[in-house]
Formats: sequence, C-alpha cells, structure tokens
Amino acid sequence: VQLQASGGGKVQAGGSLRLSCVPSGRTFGRNGVGWFRQAPGKEREFVAAISWSGGTTYYADSVKGRFVMSRDNAKSTVYLQMNSLKPEDTAVYYCASRIVPGAKVDANEYDYWGQGTLVTVSS
Repeated sequence: VQLQASGGGKVQAGGSLRLSCVPSGRTFGRNGVGWFRQAPGKEREFVAAISWSGGTTYYADSVKGRFVMSRDNAKSTVYLQMNSLKPEDTAVYYCASRIVPGAKVDANEYDYWGQGTLVTVSS
C-alpha cells in the first residue's frame, strides 16, 4: 500500500497547518494509522496515532494539546491538524498504516509508510 502525505509547508511560529494522508490507488481498510516525524540530524519519533474507528488516539507529549489527529473513512483520508506550531516541530512528517485496526505508538508496529511531507516552522 502506497501512502501519500501532503499539506506540509513553511509557516511562522504560532501558525497552523493540516496534513493529510491518503492511500494511493485504494481506500483505507480497517487500518490503524500513525504520524511520525524526523527532524534533521535526529531520529524518527512518534507524533500521533488513531485507530480505525477513530475512537482511540495517542499523542506524543510534545504535541499534546496542539495537534489533533482525525480520520474520515468515507473519504479514506487521515488528517493531522497542527496548531500553535513551534520551530522544534520542523521535520519531515510521515504517515504510516497498520494492517490491523488498532493504534500504536511504536513505529515497528506499522506496515506501510508514505513518502513524507516537509514542515518548516520559522521563529
């Protein structure tokens, strides 16, 4: 399954962006989906995850209260609404999906990955 992440860009600190993730050539099934990010020179880190039903979400402490992950299964799209952005949020953001419905924070639990979208937050 190919995943396409979009919506990245350049924004000033305090601004907002909304990322989207769609599967290419098919629809999301009963898949848990996660967002991860990797900043220059740093390891990839968990950002947020959502279960297939949308009933369960997890967030990294660094984004809790600022980011909201949601999904519209009718549109087969997963979103990451990012508010109050900080320069330390600058990274390439990746969406990933599992072959099972649950949400997980561990990147090793994900089976398919997108190509990433760059978010740059200036101070």
